[in-house]
Amino acid sequence: MPRLRALLAVPLALVLCGLGMTDPPTEPDRTGLKDPQATALARLVTDTGTPAAALLTDDGERSRFGTAGSGLGRDDRFRAGSVTKSFVATVVLQLAAEARLRLDDTVEQHLPGLIRGHGNNGRHLTLRSLLSHTSGLFPYTADGAAPVPLTPSQAVHTALTHYPGPLGIYAYSNTNYVVLGMVVQQVTGHTYAAEAERRIIAPLHLTGTSFPGARTTLPSPHSRAYSPGGHDVTDLDPRPAGAAGELISTLADLSRFYAALLGGVLLPAPQRRELLDTAATHGVYGLGVYPERLSCGLTVWGHNGRISGSSVRAAVTPDGRHTTVFRINTDITLNPSLELSLLDSEFCPAGRP
Repeated sequence: MPRLRALLAVPLALVLCGLGMTDPPTEPDRTGLKDPQATALARLVTDTGTPAAALLTDDGERSRFGTAGSGLGRDDRFRAGSVTKSFVATVVLQLAAEARLRLDDTVEQHLPGLIRGHGNNGRHLTLRSLLSHTSGLFPYTADGAAPVPLTPSQAVHTALTHYPGPLGIYAYSNTNYVVLGMVVQQVTGHTYAAEAERRIIAPLHLTGTSFPGARTTLPSPHSRAYSPGGHDVTDLDPRPAGAAGELISTLADLSRFYAALLGGVLLPAPQRRELLDTAATHGVYGLGVYPERLSCGLTVWGHNGRISGSSVRAAVTPDGRHTTVFRINTDITLNPSLELSLLDSEFCPAGRP
């Protein structure tokens, strides 16, 4: 995610309390990563002091998996943080394709009276503005003085104790996606998690992906997760993250999801165009995904995520045929140059076999 964005990272003190693609994913080439990838991944560990990193790539012909440090496995379940937003956005765009909502609907139309107070007004906020982070809503995760919100309503209430930023200006806020999760439930009668399970997880056979709700433990297999100070934070209450960041997944599942999303499996062409429309943010963010222009001129799409004990980054080519997903088992902000080196090593010509 571009560096000006705030990421979802709930502090340790707060968190401890039939769409096709029916074939199973192929097994990886276990010979490991190419030299440029292995070097970049090793630097991610040595330069940042993170315990371990893992990377999975798939170019449509073969997949490669490699690690740096120790303790991470290919099939590990881990917390994916703000990658959750891509799943929630996909559900909203599917509902738009079904004419069950419109992206230019206001929040007030779906959730009357929810967004009011301190200059906040749901009559002025569209679903599109939530998806693109141009609503101005204060990020509830930035209020360190408020009680830990364990429900969507509590998260929104925390945000509404603050005046909003300017409407129409990009400003990353986890509150936007909490509200979108509430809209999904109002429209469908089911939680965003249930809709994502039915519409995305089950059809794509994402067997390592789940929305934990109040479950504090990770499914097996999983590795340990650590705070930057070295404390074990593998078990935590994910409810403060909610629709903005509670997802649990695997490297292979995220690769498969983004390949399907960009490849047109999950969305009809009009909604796929909406997904990649960055006009409102001047090229910074689409509707649940964001672009990254690499050194060779190629633009890849995807999202990152950060939550206590985990940081992850997923990227895919515009046709969905080539993916890279990597993760570390602590919640630090990845060095932009190291992140770019990893992406360049896979997607740019000099990094290809």
